[in-house]
Amino acid sequence: MMALKRVLVVNKSYPDAGLKLLKTKLEPTIIPYLDSDPESLPEIKKNISNGFDALVWNTKHRLTGEILDLAGPRLKAVTTMASGIDHIDVDELVKRGLPLGNTLNVLDDAVADITVGLVIGAARRFKEGIKELESGEWKFGVQWSLGQDIARSTVGIVGLGGVGQAVVRRLKGFDVAKFIYSGRTDKPEAKALGAQRVPLEQLLKESDFVILCCPLSEETKHLINAKSLQIMKSTAVLVNIGRGGLIDQKALYDALKEGQIFAAGLDVTTPEPLPKDDPLISLPNCFIMPHLGSATVDTRNAMACIAANNILLALENKPMLNPVV
Repeated sequence: MMALKRVLVVNKSYPDAGLKLLKTKLEPTIIPYLDSDPESLPEIKKNISNGFDALVWNTKHRLTGEILDLAGPRLKAVTTMASGIDHIDVDELVKRGLPLGNTLNVLDDAVADITVGLVIGAARRFKEGIKELESGEWKFGVQWSLGQDIARSTVGIVGLGGVGQAVVRRLKGFDVAKFIYSGRTDKPEAKALGAQRVPLEQLLKESDFVILCCPLSEETKHLINAKSLQIMKSTAVLVNIGRGGLIDQKALYDALKEGQIFAAGLDVTTPEPLPKDDPLISLPNCFIMPHLGSATVDTRNAMACIAANNILLALENKPMLNPVV
Protein backbone atom coordinates (compact mmCIF):
# COMPACT_ATOMS: atom_id res chain seq x y z
CA MET A 1 0.00 0.00 0.00
CA MET A 2 1.34 3.41 -0.98
CA ALA A 3 2.08 5.83 1.88
CA LEU A 4 -0.18 8.87 2.07
CA LYS A 5 1.23 12.27 1.21
CA ARG A 6 1.80 14.44 4.28
CA VAL A 7 0.48 17.93 5.08
CA LEU A 8 1.61 20.17 7.94
CA VAL A 9 -1.07 22.37 9.54
CA VAL A 10 0.82 24.98 11.53
CA ASN A 11 -1.81 26.12 14.05
CA LYS A 12 -4.02 23.90 16.22
CA SER A 13 -7.07 26.15 15.73
CA TYR A 14 -7.65 24.75 12.22
CA PRO A 15 -11.37 23.82 12.03
CA ASP A 16 -12.43 20.13 11.95
CA ALA A 17 -14.35 20.71 8.70
CA GLY A 18 -11.06 21.30 6.85
CA LEU A 19 -9.20 18.59 8.74
CA LYS A 20 -11.77 15.96 7.75
CA LEU A 21 -11.29 16.91 4.10
CA LEU A 22 -7.50 16.65 4.35
CA LYS A 23 -7.79 13.23 6.00
CA THR A 24 -9.70 11.82 3.02
CA LYS A 25 -6.46 11.65 1.01
CA LEU A 26 -3.58 12.90 3.14
CA GLU A 27 -1.86 12.39 6.48
CA PRO A 28 -2.11 15.67 8.42
CA THR A 29 0.25 16.71 11.22
CA ILE A 30 -0.96 19.58 13.39
CA ILE A 31 1.34 21.88 15.38
CA PRO A 32 -0.27 21.81 18.87
CA TYR A 33 0.09 25.54 19.53
CA LEU A 34 -1.63 28.87 18.84
CA ASP A 35 0.18 31.93 17.44
CA SER A 36 0.20 33.47 20.92
CA ASP A 37 2.19 30.54 22.37
CA PRO A 38 5.95 31.27 22.43
CA GLU A 39 6.62 27.68 21.32
CA SER A 40 4.60 28.15 18.11
CA LEU A 41 7.24 29.36 15.61
CA PRO A 42 10.13 27.22 16.96
CA GLU A 43 7.87 24.16 16.79
CA ILE A 44 6.90 24.94 13.18
CA LYS A 45 10.57 25.25 12.20
CA LYS A 46 11.42 22.03 14.02
CA ASN A 47 8.62 20.00 12.41
CA ILE A 48 8.69 21.35 8.88
CA SER A 49 11.99 19.62 8.09
CA ASN A 50 10.40 16.19 8.78
CA GLY A 51 9.25 15.81 5.19
CA PHE A 52 5.92 17.30 4.10
CA ASP A 53 4.29 17.51 0.69
CA ALA A 54 2.06 20.45 1.58
CA LEU A 55 1.66 23.26 4.06
CA VAL A 56 -1.48 24.89 5.51
CA TRP A 57 -0.08 28.23 6.73
CA ASN A 58 -2.95 29.16 9.08
CA THR A 59 -0.89 31.54 11.19
CA LYS A 60 0.15 35.19 11.42
CA HIS A 61 3.84 34.20 11.48
CA ARG A 62 5.67 35.19 8.32
CA LEU A 63 6.40 32.42 5.81
CA THR A 64 9.99 33.14 4.78
CA GLY A 65 12.65 31.67 2.53
CA GLU A 66 14.36 30.28 5.64
CA ILE A 67 11.27 28.23 6.54
CA LEU A 68 10.80 27.06 2.95
CA ASP A 69 14.46 25.95 2.93
CA LEU A 70 13.77 23.88 6.05
CA ALA A 71 10.82 22.27 4.25
CA GLY A 72 13.09 21.22 1.41
CA PRO A 73 12.29 20.06 -2.11
CA ARG A 74 9.57 17.62 -1.04
CA LEU A 75 7.18 20.56 -0.43
CA LYS A 76 4.84 20.95 -3.42
CA ALA A 77 1.97 23.23 -2.31
CA VAL A 78 1.14 25.97 0.21
CA THR A 79 -2.16 27.57 1.19
CA THR A 80 -3.17 30.21 3.71
CA MET A 81 -6.47 30.18 5.57
CA ALA A 82 -6.99 33.88 4.94
CA SER A 83 -7.57 36.29 2.08
CA GLY A 84 -4.54 38.47 2.81
CA ILE A 85 -1.07 37.28 1.85
CA ASP A 86 1.02 40.06 3.43
CA HIS A 87 2.48 37.46 5.84
CA ILE A 88 3.79 35.35 2.94
CA ASP A 89 7.06 36.00 1.13
CA VAL A 90 5.46 35.36 -2.27
CA ASP A 91 8.71 35.89 -4.19
CA GLU A 92 10.28 32.98 -2.31
CA LEU A 93 7.44 30.68 -3.37
CA VAL A 94 7.66 31.84 -6.99
CA LYS A 95 11.42 31.24 -6.94
CA ARG A 96 10.79 27.64 -5.90
CA GLY A 97 7.87 27.11 -8.30
CA LEU A 98 5.47 26.46 -5.42
CA PRO A 99 1.75 27.14 -5.90
CA LEU A 100 0.12 29.35 -3.27
CA GLY A 101 -3.60 29.46 -2.48
CA ASN A 102 -5.76 31.64 -0.25
CA THR A 103 -9.43 31.84 0.79
CA LEU A 104 -10.54 34.97 -1.03
CA ASN A 105 -14.27 35.92 -1.34
CA VAL A 106 -15.69 33.37 1.13
CA LEU A 107 -15.26 35.84 3.99
CA ASP A 108 -16.69 38.90 2.21
CA ASP A 109 -20.10 38.79 3.90
CA ALA A 110 -18.83 38.20 7.43
CA VAL A 111 -16.23 40.98 7.12
CA ALA A 112 -18.79 43.35 5.59
CA ASP A 113 -21.10 42.72 8.56
CA ILE A 114 -18.31 43.66 11.00
CA THR A 115 -17.57 46.74 8.90
CA VAL A 116 -21.13 48.00 9.23
CA GLY A 117 -20.93 47.29 12.96
CA LEU A 118 -17.78 49.41 13.22
CA VAL A 119 -19.35 52.20 11.18
CA ILE A 120 -22.33 52.35 13.53
CA GLY A 121 -20.31 51.75 16.70
CA ALA A 122 -17.78 54.49 15.99
CA ALA A 123 -20.28 57.00 14.58
CA ARG A 124 -22.73 56.55 17.48
CA ARG A 125 -20.07 56.47 20.22
CA PHE A 126 -20.75 52.95 21.49
CA LYS A 127 -17.45 52.74 23.38
CA GLU A 128 -18.12 55.90 25.38
CA GLY A 129 -21.73 54.97 26.03
CA ILE A 130 -20.94 51.47 27.28
CA LYS A 131 -18.16 52.77 29.52
CA GLU A 132 -20.46 55.40 31.05
CA LEU A 133 -23.18 52.80 31.57
CA GLU A 134 -20.81 50.33 33.24
CA SER A 135 -19.26 53.00 35.49
CA GLY A 136 -22.63 54.38 36.61
CA GLU A 137 -22.17 57.66 34.73
CA TRP A 138 -25.24 57.39 32.48
CA LYS A 139 -26.19 61.00 31.82
CA PHE A 140 -29.30 62.61 30.42
CA GLY A 141 -30.00 65.59 28.19
CA VAL A 142 -30.50 66.35 24.53
CA GLN A 143 -26.81 67.15 24.01
CA TRP A 144 -25.47 63.96 25.61
CA SER A 145 -23.36 61.59 23.51
CA LEU A 146 -24.34 62.89 20.08
CA GLY A 147 -22.97 61.00 17.09
CA GLN A 148 -22.96 61.18 13.31
CA ASP A 149 -25.70 60.07 10.88
CA ILE A 150 -25.16 57.47 8.18
CA ALA A 151 -28.29 58.59 6.33
CA ARG A 152 -27.59 61.37 3.82
CA SER A 153 -23.82 60.85 4.20
CA THR A 154 -21.05 60.32 1.66
CA VAL A 155 -19.28 56.97 2.10
CA GLY A 156 -15.82 56.50 0.61
CA ILE A 157 -14.52 52.97 0.08
CA VAL A 158 -10.78 52.55 -0.39
CA GLY A 159 -10.56 49.30 -2.36
CA LEU A 160 -13.83 48.21 -4.00
CA GLY A 161 -13.07 44.48 -4.01
CA GLY A 162 -15.37 41.74 -2.74
CA VAL A 163 -15.57 43.11 0.81
CA GLY A 164 -15.92 46.73 -0.34
CA GLN A 165 -18.78 45.77 -2.63
CA ALA A 166 -20.52 43.80 0.14
CA VAL A 167 -20.21 46.84 2.42
CA VAL A 168 -21.84 49.10 -0.20
CA ARG A 169 -24.71 46.63 -0.65
CA ARG A 170 -25.37 46.66 3.08
CA LEU A 171 -25.08 50.42 3.54
CA LYS A 172 -27.52 51.07 0.69
CA GLY A 173 -30.24 50.24 3.21
CA PHE A 174 -29.07 53.13 5.40
CA ASP A 175 -30.07 55.82 2.87
CA VAL A 176 -26.51 56.90 2.12
CA ALA A 177 -26.52 59.90 -0.23
CA LYS A 178 -23.41 59.02 -2.22
CA PHE A 179 -20.88 56.20 -2.59
CA ILE A 180 -17.40 56.94 -3.93
CA TYR A 181 -14.37 54.69 -4.15
CA SER A 182 -10.68 54.83 -4.94
CA GLY A 183 -8.43 52.15 -6.37
CA ARG A 184 -5.96 51.37 -9.12
CA THR A 185 -8.62 50.52 -11.71
CA ASP A 186 -12.29 51.03 -12.50
CA LYS A 187 -14.43 48.24 -11.08
CA PRO A 188 -17.11 46.94 -13.49
CA GLU A 189 -19.41 46.25 -10.52
CA ALA A 190 -19.30 49.90 -9.44
CA LYS A 191 -21.97 51.07 -11.90
CA ALA A 192 -24.62 48.67 -10.57
CA LEU A 193 -23.69 49.65 -7.03
CA GLY A 194 -23.96 53.36 -7.85
CA ALA A 195 -20.37 54.02 -6.78
CA GLN A 196 -18.17 56.58 -8.52
CA ARG A 197 -14.37 56.25 -8.75
CA VAL A 198 -12.44 59.31 -7.59
CA PRO A 199 -8.81 60.06 -6.66
CA LEU A 200 -7.93 59.17 -3.06
CA GLU A 201 -7.42 62.81 -2.06
CA GLN A 202 -10.94 63.69 -3.24
CA LEU A 203 -12.37 60.70 -1.40
CA LEU A 204 -10.70 61.75 1.86
CA LYS A 205 -11.90 65.34 1.43
CA GLU A 206 -15.54 64.54 0.64
CA SER A 207 -16.32 61.43 2.70
CA ASP A 208 -18.19 61.38 5.99
CA PHE A 209 -17.11 57.75 6.35
CA VAL A 210 -13.77 56.52 5.01
CA ILE A 211 -13.66 52.71 4.93
CA LEU A 212 -10.37 50.93 4.23
CA CYS A 213 -10.94 47.61 2.41
CA CYS A 214 -7.71 47.35 0.42
CA PRO A 215 -4.86 44.88 0.88
CA LEU A 216 -1.61 45.88 2.56
CA SER A 217 1.33 46.33 0.22
CA GLU A 218 4.37 48.58 -0.09
CA GLU A 219 2.11 50.97 -2.01
CA THR A 220 -0.65 51.07 0.64
CA LYS A 221 1.44 51.00 3.83
CA HIS A 222 0.49 54.03 5.97
CA LEU A 223 -1.96 55.15 3.30
CA ILE A 224 -3.61 56.98 6.19
CA ASN A 225 -1.00 59.21 7.78
CA ALA A 226 -0.72 62.70 9.29
CA LYS A 227 -1.08 64.32 5.87
CA SER A 228 -4.12 62.31 4.74
CA LEU A 229 -5.84 62.74 8.12
CA GLN A 230 -5.52 66.54 7.70
CA ILE A 231 -7.51 66.29 4.47
CA MET A 232 -10.46 64.55 6.14
CA LYS A 233 -13.50 66.29 7.60
CA SER A 234 -13.50 67.01 11.33
CA THR A 235 -16.78 65.07 11.49
CA ALA A 236 -15.41 62.08 9.55
CA VAL A 237 -15.31 58.50 10.80
CA LEU A 238 -12.42 56.26 9.69
CA VAL A 239 -12.97 52.49 9.57
CA ASN A 240 -10.26 49.90 8.87
CA ILE A 241 -11.00 46.25 8.14
CA GLY A 242 -8.02 45.73 5.78
CA ARG A 243 -4.74 45.45 7.67
CA GLY A 244 -3.34 47.47 10.56
CA GLY A 245 -0.38 48.67 8.49
CA LEU A 246 -2.68 50.73 6.26
CA ILE A 247 -2.73 53.35 9.04
CA ASP A 248 0.07 55.23 10.77
CA GLN A 249 -1.36 54.62 14.25
CA LYS A 250 0.66 57.38 15.93
CA ALA A 251 -0.78 59.89 13.46
CA LEU A 252 -4.27 58.45 14.03
CA TYR A 253 -3.89 58.78 17.80
CA ASP A 254 -2.91 62.45 17.44
CA ALA A 255 -5.80 63.16 15.04
CA LEU A 256 -8.38 61.53 17.33
CA LYS A 257 -6.97 63.12 20.48
CA GLU A 258 -7.03 66.58 18.92
CA GLY A 259 -10.49 66.16 17.38
CA GLN A 260 -9.09 66.41 13.87
CA ILE A 261 -11.51 63.60 12.88
CA PHE A 262 -14.59 62.49 14.82
CA ALA A 263 -13.86 58.80 15.46
CA ALA A 264 -12.28 55.59 14.23
CA GLY A 265 -13.48 51.98 14.15
CA LEU A 266 -10.74 49.36 13.76
CA ASP A 267 -10.93 45.60 13.35
CA VAL A 268 -7.22 45.39 12.51
CA THR A 269 -4.20 46.93 14.24
CA THR A 270 -0.41 46.84 14.36
CA PRO A 271 0.61 44.75 16.18
CA GLU A 272 -1.97 42.05 16.83
CA PRO A 273 -2.79 41.46 19.61
CA LEU A 274 -2.63 45.15 20.48
CA PRO A 275 -1.05 45.66 23.94
CA LYS A 276 -3.56 46.81 26.55
CA ASP A 277 -1.48 49.94 27.23
CA ASP A 278 -1.43 51.03 23.58
CA PRO A 279 -2.40 54.74 23.44
CA LEU A 280 -5.24 54.09 20.96
CA ILE A 281 -7.07 51.94 23.52
CA SER A 282 -7.20 54.88 25.93
CA LEU A 283 -9.17 57.04 23.48
CA PRO A 284 -12.95 57.22 23.93
CA ASN A 285 -13.42 57.84 20.18
CA CYS A 286 -11.41 54.83 18.98
CA PHE A 287 -13.66 51.75 18.82
CA ILE A 288 -11.42 48.68 18.41
CA MET A 289 -12.43 45.07 17.77
CA PRO A 290 -9.89 42.20 18.14
CA HIS A 291 -9.81 41.21 14.44
CA LEU A 292 -13.19 39.48 14.37
CA GLY A 293 -13.88 40.14 10.66
CA SER A 294 -14.32 36.56 9.46
CA ALA A 295 -15.02 35.08 12.90
CA THR A 296 -18.29 33.23 12.35
CA VAL A 297 -18.70 29.46 12.54
CA ASP A 298 -19.82 29.05 8.93
CA THR A 299 -17.20 31.40 7.48
CA ARG A 300 -14.25 29.84 9.30
CA ASN A 301 -15.44 26.33 8.35
CA ALA A 302 -15.74 27.42 4.72
CA MET A 303 -12.25 28.98 4.83
CA ALA A 304 -10.80 25.74 6.23
CA CYS A 305 -12.50 23.69 3.51
CA ILE A 306 -11.22 25.96 0.71
CA ALA A 307 -7.69 25.76 2.17
CA ALA A 308 -7.97 21.96 2.29
CA ASN A 309 -9.24 21.77 -1.27
CA ASN A 310 -6.45 24.09 -2.44
CA ILE A 311 -3.96 21.51 -1.13
CA LEU A 312 -5.81 18.42 -2.37
CA LEU A 313 -6.10 19.85 -5.89
CA ALA A 314 -2.50 21.10 -6.06
CA LEU A 315 -1.14 17.69 -5.04
CA GLU A 316 -3.10 16.19 -7.94
CA ASN A 317 -1.49 18.76 -10.28
CA LYS A 318 -4.80 20.59 -10.69
CA PRO A 319 -5.45 24.34 -10.24
CA MET A 320 -6.28 25.42 -6.69
CA LEU A 321 -9.78 26.75 -5.90
CA ASN A 322 -8.22 30.11 -5.03
CA PRO A 323 -4.76 30.34 -6.62
CA VAL A 324 -2.53 33.32 -5.83
CA VAL A 325 0.54 32.12 -7.76
